[in-house]
Amino acid sequence: MGLQKHSKVLNDTVEMLSDEGSYQQLFHAYRDEEALPSGEVLKEIIDLCRAILFPGYYGNARISKQTIRFHTGVNVGTLHTLLSKQIYAGLCFADTTCVSCPEEKILTEAEKLSEAFIRTLPEMRSLLATDAEAAFNGDPAAQNINEVIFCYPGFRAVCNYRIAHQLYRLGVPFIPRMITEMAHSETGIDIHPGAEIGHYFSIDHGTGTVIGETSVIGNHVRIFQGVSLAGEKLPPDENGNAIRGVPRHPVLGDHVTVYSNATLLGRIHIGEGATICGNVWITEDVPAGATVSQLTIGKCQLTVSGVTEQKTINN
Repeated sequence: MGLQKHSKVLNDTVEMLSDEGSYQQLFHAYRDEEALPSGEVLKEIIDLCRAILFPGYYGNARISKQTIRFHTGVNVGTLHTLLSKQIYAGLCFADTTCVSCPEEKILTEAEKLSEAFIRTLPEMRSLLATDAEAAFNGDPAAQNINEVIFCYPGFRAVCNYRIAHQLYRLGVPFIPRMITEMAHSETGIDIHPGAEIGHYFSIDHGTGTVIGETSVIGNHVRIFQGVSLAGEKLPPDENGNAIRGVPRHPVLGDHVTVYSNATLLGRIHIGEGATICGNVWITEDVPAGATVSQLTIGKCQLTVSGVTEQKTINN
């Protein structure tokens, strides 16, 4: 009796879960031989990118100046093969209307996108070199740049972001967000691949840091743990749907420093050389050279060119 009752529960549950009304928005119909982008393969792709960008730190430990061309060639070839297949999977997954698209056409597009990404690797290495230098110069605890590249979670998250951002700019679907979310899981740092970030960028400590999709960050910017560059909540459109693709996150000028647990909300502009101290909530523009620090709840002190004034912060 107990077994029969147990079987009925299982059968009833299967029937409910198989009802089209319950999975309508949650079901993906595969094409023949189609696969979704793989998190495991993307991890391998990130490891390959790191081995190419930072030879000797990642990948084959026996690499030398005499063998670097060989190892780089092998890694780039493997990267192209794996990335092409993952981009192909992403393109198929993104376009649910292309059931009749020739497989060869989509694969050709994926290979071109993979080549376009690989073409950016020398520039990406130069950019990441500035990020490593910025992290080292900004942290007295760092013994050398080697430690930054090999150990620092902020640098690892920025590395994933730089890779994802290039793919995002090329219009590759899904994969850029998967790559930044991998860094989010590993480091606690959440950077949207659509954010625009200049050179010499560093994140100190970084746990809980969030950089939203339309954020714009200048050069020589340094931010700390718990900082949120957040988007303001926009009213819905005339059909009641969320408005997407509109700039809604902060813009930080060059040489800005944002200390821990500060929240910058909406499309505000933080002027060049400004310093945002910890635990403040900013919803208004901050002038160049200003220092914003919390004095009391709902107030801050604004110091510009040696002149101090009281300014209310909207909470």
